[in-house]
Amino acid sequence: MNANGPLPTPDDRPQADIVIYDGHCKFCTKQVQRLHRWDRAGRLAFLSLHDAEVQRRFPELTYQRLMDEMVLVDQAGNYYGGAAAFRYLTRHLPRLWPLAPLLHIPGSLPVWRWGYRQVAKQRYRFGRTDSCDDGACEVHFRK
Repeated sequence: MNANGPLPTPDDRPQADIVIYDGHCKFCTKQVQRLHRWDRAGRLAFLSLHDAEVQRRFPELTYQRLMDEMVLVDQAGNYYGGAAAFRYLTRHLPRLWPLAPLLHIPGSLPVWRWGYRQVAKQRYRFGRTDSCDDGACEVHFRK
């Protein structure tokens, strides 16, 4: 499959780890497209949290958790959310290997989680909301 084409699904790559992301978020979508380009070995498959397949495959994952953080499900069935998912990826995608030593400093995960949450809370602001024509982004700006 072309690295610039559609994102591979778990049906396309049954032996891949699954990245569940916010497919209504332009910022999130750009980031997983980047992961897909960097995944030359075909180790990842992708699902938007808004896809009914997510609830069918992973009923224990709540909608709120998936809105709060990207979740990676590895082949053993382990869940990695947010910063822990990104840390996992630094060990599995060669393009991210240079970040692994920094993200794996003992005791640093709480700091990375905090930073991830700050970005995740503002993600709709990063994704060119002027082109959010279906209104999905607007709900994230009301307080």
